Amino acid sequence: MVSYVGVLLYGVGGIVVAGMALLVAFQEKLVYVPVLPGLTKSYPVTPARLRLLYEDVWLRSSDGVRLHAWFIKVLPESRGPTVLFFQENAGNIAHRLEMVRIMIQRLQCNVFMLSYRGYGASDGYPSQHGITKDAQAALDHLSQRTDIDTSRIVVFGRSLGGAVGALLTKNNPDKVAALILENTFTSILDMAGVILPFLKWFIGGTSSKGPKLLNFLVRSPWSTIDVVGQIKQPILFLSGLQDEMVPPFHMQMLYGKAAAHNRECVFVDFPNGMHMDTWLAGGDHYWRTTQQFLEKHVPEIKEHDSSHDDKDVE
Repeated sequence: MVSYVGVLLYGVGGIVVAGMALLVAFQEKLVYVPVLPGLTKSYPVTPARLRLLYEDVWLRSSDGVRLHAWFIKVLPESRGPTVLFFQENAGNIAHRLEMVRIMIQRLQCNVFMLSYRGYGASDGYPSQHGITKDAQAALDHLSQRTDIDTSRIVVFGRSLGGAVGALLTKNNPDKVAALILENTFTSILDMAGVILPFLKWFIGGTSSKGPKLLNFLVRSPWSTIDVVGQIKQPILFLSGLQDEMVPPFHMQMLYGKAAAHNRECVFVDFPNGMHMDTWLAGGDHYWRTTQQFLEKHVPEIKEHDSSHDDKDVE
């Protein structure tokens, strides 16, 4: 007769094996969801539908992957701040256009919306290594443009986009003026236990007390908690307290890690904000908070008229 202890050990072993199999086979599909159920990979709308002034931009990442982006300008000759926008893990940039339309109106900024590899019209397949290259290609493109003020580039990222943006900001202190993080996780390692609760005993980030036996299987750890403390630029943290996907304490942990090393960190929470609609639930307070952050850290540089009439010298 098999003992109860033996059955228990077999059961635990089965869970571990099942967890490993899930991670190896399906982790990219859990982390990256370029196509929402029932929809296609293509863009359902373009900025033209919302009467936004834009251009299609085609880029090459450093490993040769062809990328697509939309560059939306508030005005043809605008020298206002430019927001490099990084989306969440699901859907494509077209699904963020309504939010971006309000962002442009309220903040009087330009917005550069990048499609990660494998998303929208971009080629390739998503991975942490690849998306990191994509983000750098987008920033390099913006830094070389002559029709914007390149000293006023601000990175915005929500959820996965926050992880992408934090790493890019850390790696480019001379190109990124400030960072805005919204409803971002501490790491995919910590999120594994949120998505599949039994995995929290085997996978975890730096704050986890578990054995972390399966961490080595995670190909896209996106450990924002290990990055944010190295960022020297100002950071605005926007946290929806009703976030149903990323536990709000993740944002509090990110802020705590950053603020310990960076005095230019601001944390603002929104009691009714969920994962995707904090900008909507936060209303005027959300946009005023963001506007004040930009006015402080990426102010408009007034060009003083140096052509004053010179006094005639006789």
